[in-house]
Amino acid sequence: MNLGYVIIYVKDVAAARDFYARAFGLEKGFIDESETFGEMKTGQTALAFAQEELLTKGVGLTPPKEPNRRIEIALTTPDVPAAFSRALDAGAGSLVEPEEKPWGQVVAYVEDPFGTLVEICTPMG
Repeated sequence: MNLGYVIIYVKDVAAARDFYARAFGLEKGFIDESETFGEMKTGQTALAFAQEELLTKGVGLTPPKEPNRRIEIALTTPDVPAAFSRALDAGAGSLVEPEEKPWGQVVAYVEDPFGTLVEICTPMG
């Protein structure tokens, strides 16, 4: 089995795609003609955004009132400090500044404008 995509439910799909393009340099991928679902190109697994209404209409669930901090997306880059700065300039909230971990990986955390926890880190291995 392979991870096909990750969907983050947001109020505004276009705003989410624009933010991720500015903040992380991700290329926009597929967008549904209704603009209620859109993807970003991130390699083999797409990062997708869907309007919160689709969670109710399509899945039958109520969107949470608070951001979900039980999930995190991680984006890898060789230059974490530059990526961290770019994300902040694009409107991300600073959570943890870049720091080198004991295993050698450089890691930082931001929160996107929609409440998603985003790890910015160097690749492992």
